Amino acid sequence: MSARTWIVLGAVFGALAVGSGAFGAHGLKARLTESGQLDTYETAVRYQMYHALALVLVGLLALRHSSRLWDVAGVCFAGGILVFSGLLYGLALGGPRILGAIVPFGGLAFIVGWVAMAAGAWGLAQK
Repeated sequence: MSARTWIVLGAVFGALAVGSGAFGAHGLKARLTESGQLDTYETAVRYQMYHALALVLVGLLALRHSSRLWDVAGVCFAGGILVFSGLLYGLALGGPRILGAIVPFGGLAFIVGWVAMAAGAWGLAQK
């Protein structure tokens, strides 16, 4: 993937996180009444934003230094957003509880992404 792709994807996910957060605060607050629904929704928004920013960083790093590790990190961050945040949104909005069993795979993708970013940064120090 190109550096531009990671930056654009991060910016789009960031914009969607802001919109989702506003929607949750203003449009869903009264509807998410079961215990923990709003907290779950807010966790999804927060992790989406963190990793949207991480995607932008991946793109910026890829602009300056070529490494396959940036693509690994980018794929993991984007996949993590889709799985972790996406399924948490679904759970908060009343989706089947079985989705909760899949959410940790999104968290694992986030962790692998951060490890790939660390490995890529370690390689920069060697150059």
